[in-house]
Amino acid sequence: MRELQIRLTSRILVLILLVSLLAGGCAPRRPEPTTTTAAAYSQGSSDGYEHYEEQQMLEQRRFSEWEQELFLEEISASQLDLHFLFKDPAALGIEKADALYPSLSEETRNQNIKDRQQLEEDLDSFDLNLLNDNQRCTLRVLKSYLDTEKLADGLELYAQPLAVTIGTQAQLPILLAEYAFYDPDDVEDYLALLGGIDDYYTQILAFEKEKSAAGLMMSDTTIDHIIESCESYLLVPGDNFLIDTFDSRLDTLTGLTEEEKDDYREKNKALIESDFIPAYQLLIDGLRELKGTGTNPGGQSGYPQGREYYEYLVYSATGTSYTSIEDLLEAMENCMDNALSDISRILSEQPELADEIDSYAFRQTEAADIMEELKVLTKEDYPELPECSYTFKDVPEALQLSLSPAFYLVSPIDDYQNNVIYLNHNPDYSSNDLYTVIAHEGYPGHLYQNVYFHTHCDSLLRMILSFPGYSEGWATYVEQAAYQLDNGLQPQMGALLSANYIATLGLSACLDVYINYYGWNRDQVRDYLKNFNSNPEEIADSIYQTMIETPSNYLSYYVGYMEFLNMENTARKQLGNRFDLKSFHTFLLDIGSAPFDVIQPYFTSWLQAQQLGQ
Repeated sequence: MRELQIRLTSRILVLILLVSLLAGGCAPRRPEPTTTTAAAYSQGSSDGYEHYEEQQMLEQRRFSEWEQELFLEEISASQLDLHFLFKDPAALGIEKADALYPSLSEETRNQNIKDRQQLEEDLDSFDLNLLNDNQRCTLRVLKSYLDTEKLADGLELYAQPLAVTIGTQAQLPILLAEYAFYDPDDVEDYLALLGGIDDYYTQILAFEKEKSAAGLMMSDTTIDHIIESCESYLLVPGDNFLIDTFDSRLDTLTGLTEEEKDDYREKNKALIESDFIPAYQLLIDGLRELKGTGTNPGGQSGYPQGREYYEYLVYSATGTSYTSIEDLLEAMENCMDNALSDISRILSEQPELADEIDSYAFRQTEAADIMEELKVLTKEDYPELPECSYTFKDVPEALQLSLSPAFYLVSPIDDYQNNVIYLNHNPDYSSNDLYTVIAHEGYPGHLYQNVYFHTHCDSLLRMILSFPGYSEGWATYVEQAAYQLDNGLQPQMGALLSANYIATLGLSACLDVYINYYGWNRDQVRDYLKNFNSNPEEIADSIYQTMIETPSNYLSYYVGYMEFLNMENTARKQLGNRFDLKSFHTFLLDIGSAPFDVIQPYFTSWLQAQQLGQ
């Protein structure tokens, strides 16, 4: 349950997508007094004030021009990114991207480091006091991001582009299937991407060989799981979603004759046979050859500098305001313990709920009906959203084992009205509550947050930055709240399910840290699970392997949720009867996707303003 990550890599920012903010910008509009402004006023000099105003204007213009240049450079890095970010890039003066796919070469990786160093120098050149509120927010976000990225300098080979459900090989085909055809040029670009996938996967395989030579290869078990994922894409002619989706997109395109469309259909089929399927076979064969070269069967800490790299992964995935892994883990376990205490309290008050846990039912059970009900039920506690459309699509049956239970496909910045949510009907996911899945992916989760941001923020650069801790944390935060809406469940059952959800997610997140940072083995995981599960043998191996294959993934959800919950609890405690949940949510959406160490000072200012009745 996630946003589908569109940006595969990037030249400088190496980010993903998505943000959200309020009209007029990215930060609450609270003035920040400075020595310079105070001096200008105290002198009572109109000349001094006018000079300061001129300095402000010049510095703000310089920052705007620099920000726009960086934005244009980033979105034009690859054709896939450019197309999904903007429906009409020509309106920005961009006709084509620099490349079909980003480069993974050592030369490019080294250049990325130099580019980030230059970015840091650029940021240091600006006078924070002369920038406006929104520019200051953007600058702080970028500085925090760079501080995190520096943790990985020299550890570039520890990156892992392949993973079972969240790796490039799993997500790229869905992006190709959703590559919109707005005009005939888009068809040509799509076919070029399809024809270039074998070259791109050759780069990925070369990168994996570099990892192997450096002693950083994944275990054979992980390789087997990725190979199994790749085998899902060895498509057969009679059951081929890339042909079906191509034909349906082509049918809606005007400006082409039927002969031209038939020609494109033949080209698509030919490229699937000559490039797409061979690209996956290339990965399969290459990974099989690398089996036996991975010497670490455990988590990240089993690699030479694995703990250092995992620390980077944690801060990159969460943007947490906690300053050490140890403090973060303690907070996570406290949050989990609170959820477990809530479960015990609820069951002691209503023990019959334990017998009803397998038979509860939400009022709405169809995806579209759930979405429409959520739009109504959340009006009181969330700011209004502009009208937008959405489409639910099913994950193709051949790909159900390779993809997440559900995911939201981020809409283009200039076409926020059209949104897509994929639902995976794999029987393994049948225990997931569709109601809260829709809350996570749709309204008021990813879709809501994305559309809100695209219609309220005036910084294009902020619109292409994304921090998983914020985006997945927000979606998790509103997902657990959906259990306790007027949704057909009795209130205590909703509270029980919410607490159970948070306790279960917290358990996975804590084990992520214990396995990857502290080096726990399977036996230690089993012993730990005995505190929570009567049959730990049944799930210990599965959890252990999952944490090895996707280190820090669960932390994006849980730590982000915890940061939002901590702020809500603080606001409720300090404001008392003055606390307004809708105002709190509006603040969070206005500040937008950012690291929590950036959000916290703005939260303090917001809290002070609320206490003063502003």
